[in-house]
Parts: sequence; C-alpha cells; structure tokens
Amino acid sequence: MHVPADRQIYGEGDEARCFYKVVSGVVRTCRFLNDGRRQIDAFHMEGEVFGFEAGADHRMAAEAVSDCTVIAYRRRGLETMVFQDEGLGRWFFSHAMTSMEMAREHSLLLGRGSAAQKISAFLLEFARREGCPRPEACECTVDLAMSRQDIADYLGLTIETVSRTLSQLERDGVIALPSARRVTLKDRKALRALHS
Repeated sequence: MHVPADRQIYGEGDEARCFYKVVSGVVRTCRFLNDGRRQIDAFHMEGEVFGFEAGADHRMAAEAVSDCTVIAYRRRGLETMVFQDEGLGRWFFSHAMTSMEMAREHSLLLGRGSAAQKISAFLLEFARREGCPRPEACECTVDLAMSRQDIADYLGLTIETVSRTLSQLERDGVIALPSARRVTLKDRKALRALHS
C-alpha cells in the first residue's frame, strides 16, 4: 500500500491484524501523551518490519514520515507457519533480537546527558543505517526524511534545542548543513567522541 507523508498507517489501540514491511520511504512509530505531546519510539526504513505486536492491539501508532510504500502481512496463521518453516522461524527470532537491540539503543540514547550527545549519536546511527562508507575519516552525507520536530520528539528535546545544537555542530566544523534535511558528517570521529 502507498501511504502519503504524515498519514497514519494504524492508530494506537487499533486491532493488530497485520504487521508491515517498509518497501520505500520512512515510517515512525509513536505514542501521543495525555498532554498532547508526541513521543517517537522508532524510525523504520526500507526493508525493516514494524507493527508486530505481542498482544491483540497496537501499542503505538504508525505514520508515514515521507511518502512510503509498505506491505501488510496478516498475522492470522503466522504462528503455525513459523513452526512449520524453520527459515521463517529464524527470521522472526532475528527480527525480535534486532527490535530489542534498537529499543535498548534508543533507551541509552534518551539517557545521555546533553543535547549534543543525543544528536551526535542520532546522526551516527542514521549514517550507519544508510550505509555510510568506512573509514570514519571519509565525509558522509545523510538525507534525513524526518523533520527537526520528529528528531526532537525522538530524542526527548525541544525543536529549538535540536536546531541550536545542529547549528553549533556546524559552526564547530563537525557537520555541514547544505539544506534543512541534508547533513554532511565531516568529522565522524569528533561526533563519536561527543556521544561516548
């Protein structure tokens, strides 16, 4: 299915009849708090699976960050298929481990002390996920599908803090900002030192 940017794929509390795989674009999973704020749990990129729940309902909403295409897979009968197909069972185990690792990394990211630490870790993670080349001495450009407000909601910061910190990193020569959503990582060693 094709989903335009900022459209909901499913809502928090909806019945979890399907899980999804991103074919193109970026999806965010998030929860809306009682005071109206949004907390983004994860960004899912091409090839990644989301919406697979342990219970009967979705615990978070899923929204398209950019225009995206996703494949919906029905959950009914999946458990039987996993038991019958060893390869599928291994894939789901690997997916569960990857999801746990991403949740742990996000938890550690939120616990970092400064905005610069959080943003440097975020930029390095997305550079890795987009396949930036090694060695780290090479410059790497990352096109972020998400807005600064999305980044703020993911990192537990305000949009003003995200903008100020990115500008400071640019003044320090660690990154360049050719456009609002394009970031060139000029000194990945310095970014890594910031978030260590």
